[in-house]
Amino acid sequence: MFHWLRDRRRAEARERQFPPEWEAFVRANVAHFCVLDNAERAELRSMIQVFLEEKHWEGCGGLELTDEIRVTIAAQACLLQLGLPHDYYRNVQSILVYPSTVVPPERQPGVFERGGSVVSAPVPILGQAFAQGPVILVWDAVLHGARHPEQGHNVVYHEFAHKLDMLDGVADGTPPLVDRNQLAEWVDVCSREFLRLRGLAEMGHKTFLDAYGAKNSAEFFAVATEEFFDRPLALHEHSPDLYRVLSAYYHQDPAGRVNRSCSEKD
Repeated sequence: MFHWLRDRRRAEARERQFPPEWEAFVRANVAHFCVLDNAERAELRSMIQVFLEEKHWEGCGGLELTDEIRVTIAAQACLLQLGLPHDYYRNVQSILVYPSTVVPPERQPGVFERGGSVVSAPVPILGQAFAQGPVILVWDAVLHGARHPEQGHNVVYHEFAHKLDMLDGVADGTPPLVDRNQLAEWVDVCSREFLRLRGLAEMGHKTFLDAYGAKNSAEFFAVATEEFFDRPLALHEHSPDLYRVLSAYYHQDPAGRVNRSCSEKD
């Protein structure tokens, strides 16, 4: 009965007209939206409507939560799942949004909670994802990253990649994959690229992927996801193997979208 009611509510949300002001927010703030085709845009709009309805949103640190904030975050989170079989991030119940970089109060785990956060608190953060808890985001970083993909830093992609990684119960840089063959290729490619990044970072060399990805395998996946959606052509050139396994996982080809968009403009 619960699933029937949930699915009915989701179907109703997906069928509602997407408000014109929400469309304006997405077009103005989410650069990647402009390279989606019409079918992808329609599906993303439907996903946004369900996501907004099902998640608990809270403005923190004096932030007044607006539709622009909620829609901008939802669009980027849902973009990651656009090609995936999904349940609208079943492991995300709450999204807490601060106005700017914060040092959040130390969070006490619940009685029945297991696991912890990807980033230890309290430290200054732009975003944080808890294994059995909320996603924390900083609005000014969210907006800047969404509007400037050329810089390769997107806190929404990063934190929601962690939540995808955590769907199998552990943040280890390997989200749920379809079969052993995909897993074997994932481990081979990602391990090699992770060790390459770590080696370059330890020697103080400039790296294409953010050196923060060398911290551990979970951060590597999150950082690679940022580049996959933000700078796909550059990632494909830097590491075609890494681009290939990410494309196979997400069932998306951002580089192809960018190339198609450029051809249409020409």
